[in-house]
Amino acid sequence: MATSLQMPSDATLLAAAREHPEAFRSLYERYAERVHGYFLRRTRDRTAAEDLTAETFARAWIHRDRFVADPDGSAAPWLFGIARNVLLMSLRRGAVERRAADLLGIRERLDAPDLSHEPIPAPWWADGADELLDTLTPAQRDAVRLRVIDDLDYDQIAGELDISEQAARVRVHRGLAALRTRLSSSNDRA
Repeated sequence: MATSLQMPSDATLLAAAREHPEAFRSLYERYAERVHGYFLRRTRDRTAAEDLTAETFARAWIHRDRFVADPDGSAAPWLFGIARNVLLMSLRRGAVERRAADLLGIRERLDAPDLSHEPIPAPWWADGADELLDTLTPAQRDAVRLRVIDDLDYDQIAGELDISEQAARVRVHRGLAALRTRLSSSNDRA
């Protein structure tokens, strides 16, 4: 008499994954292709889809103890909820990066052909952003961070910094102008 082996439910795998990482691997193998397809359909970029899939499962691993099983024990709704949040955060990060590039006047540098085989100058935006921001006065740095990174409006910046809206505009403008100058001079030396 043949016995059929029943596959453990997603809920069982996630419960086991708290102490046995190989159980999470089984869950990954069940859903990785579907999650990757979800991202591929939305981004149309295989590399981005792979990165987003990896981030989704990394978050699922970190938060595996928060999983609450639905009636059939499927983790699909939970995983795709995480995937949706990862995609939204990625889109927001991309919008913040594009906004920062526009505000700094470096859009053409970001759209330039891939020169990854050439060395990148040391004080470059992606790698040296914090160091570059640290060259600003503390008042300008705070205003630029709130405007570019936190994407706040000038009235919100004014509230955060306890200054007038006009003063917030001036600080952001002067900070961005200083960053443009530093970026231009570092590119000229490269």
